[in-house]
Amino acid sequence: MKGESVFGPFCKLQDSSVVEIAALAGFDFVILDMEHGPFSVESVQDLKRAAEARGIEVVVRVTENNPSNILRILDIGVNSIQVPQVITTVDAQKVINASYFYPKGERGMCRYVRAASYTQTNKKIHFSSANSDILTIVHIEGIEGFNNLTKMVILDGIDVIFLGPYDLSQSCGVPGEIDHPEVVNKMKLAVEMAKEHNKIIGTFCESVKDAHKWRDLGVQYIAYSVDVGIIYNKYSEIVKQLNS
Repeated sequence: MKGESVFGPFCKLQDSSVVEIAALAGFDFVILDMEHGPFSVESVQDLKRAAEARGIEVVVRVTENNPSNILRILDIGVNSIQVPQVITTVDAQKVINASYFYPKGERGMCRYVRAASYTQTNKKIHFSSANSDILTIVHIEGIEGFNNLTKMVILDGIDVIFLGPYDLSQSCGVPGEIDHPEVVNKMKLAVEMAKEHNKIIGTFCESVKDAHKWRDLGVQYIAYSVDVGIIYNKYSEIVKQLNS
């Protein structure tokens, strides 16, 4: 993401074919959504295997900012996690503590896991390399989280700040108006703050037009729509054409 934008959909479908198709289509990543989707740790593990086979990055949005939830996802070999409901610096530090081994954090240590190739990886190598391989993404919720950005962007251990434009618009008093000048200006400010501290800004969009808009404003991590919505919209378009 250094200097360019990457794109990938949120996924709620648990079929590994969906991940493979996303990879073959050319997406940079998929976000397996445990917060709003039906995924289990076991299904995420299998989808991660499918992603590795096709060369696409997997991001997992965990259900909540909970050390146990984060630990289980990292132990199955996921390197990129997205954590919802991060509002304060205390919340952000909680993410760091759960994601990194000592001295950066307090992640529970176990080498009998997939992340350590079931002990094939030397334990010293696993515990040291894991800290450098992790990508942490915090999902900022609304204006309160935005107001705390100046403190969050200076934290060592947070890589990407993800701003939901709809949540932000609602907090700004213009619900759903993601093109409103106040929302766009806050996004621009967030991008500038992130750049100053070598952090990346992410957001969600539902159209190519909006994806290009946020990209042009400096957003580099762009979540494009959701697999079920993409399929539904395409199916509906085809059905309308067939019945015309």
